[in-house]
Amino acid sequence: MNGVQIRSAERALSAGTWLIVAGAMLYSILTVTPLAAEHTPDEWDWTAPILPLVVDAAVVIVVRLDAALARLGGHGGGWPVALRWMTGCMTLALNVADSALAKDLVGVAVHAVAPLLLIVTAETGLAYRRAIAAAVSALEDKQRAEREAREKAAAERREAAAQRAREEREHAAMLAREQREHEAQLAREQAEREDRARREEQERAQARERAEREERERAERERERLRLERERRERAEAERREQDRRERAERERRERAEREERAERERAALLAAGPAADKLPEERARQMVRAAFEAGLPVRAAAELCGWSVRWVSARYAEHRDPGNGGAELAIASR
Repeated sequence: MNGVQIRSAERALSAGTWLIVAGAMLYSILTVTPLAAEHTPDEWDWTAPILPLVVDAAVVIVVRLDAALARLGGHGGGWPVALRWMTGCMTLALNVADSALAKDLVGVAVHAVAPLLLIVTAETGLAYRRAIAAAVSALEDKQRAEREAREKAAAERREAAAQRAREEREHAAMLAREQREHEAQLAREQAEREDRARREEQERAQARERAEREERERAERERERLRLERERRERAEAERREQDRRERAERERRERAEREERAERERAALLAAGPAADKLPEERARQMVRAAFEAGLPVRAAAELCGWSVRWVSARYAEHRDPGNGGAELAIASR
């Protein structure tokens, strides 16, 4: 338990003791004053609170001085004990007297609580303070012993440090001599190594320059090779695309010629059939009108070929001239 904890416990004990003392004094004044007033002449009733105040003042003196003596580790002898018990018994007697005279046992028990608590608290607080004082003294003795031990250890460490310092100085002087001799030897060896290192560095630099020059030449040859190869691939790709374009154009031209030739044959076959004797089916009539439109025949000639009305044929012609919505609407209206 450290000093902070001991001081905290002592403060808690003092606060609790004085709280109990203050409560007991207030309760005693409120209880004893009516009793003293009943047994005092009427003209002297104002002196009734003096008696509990005097008794409680003695209690305060006992508690305060006991606390001081316990903190100092002293003992006041028998008179403080007699005063402590006398004030406690007086307080107890004055508090229970009124209830005892009235033969009220419950009142006696109730009014005895505060005085008894005050008596026991005073004795207990004294015992606690003495124990705390003993603990503080033991803690101080322990701290003093530890401080002395630390000082002794520090003195021993200082002596040992001084001894080590002397030994280190002697050792350092010896090392310094050896170091000077060794440094001279190292200097000679270092000069030789530096000369050898310079020669090796020059040789490595020349080798690096040759390697870098060869690497640059190799990289340049590789770039030139890649450029030529890329140009060759680009020319080949361009030739291939041009060949594909020509083949595709030729194939489209042949397909278009074949479609036109086939359409021309179909159109000639349709127009060669001559005027229709009867109204052709709508799909056949549409093919006939389309062939007539592409051949540039007039509407009436197309109507004679398919057998449908001139109005219907005119609507189909309008559809072929304008494939959009206008032609479709005209076709619907013609029907």
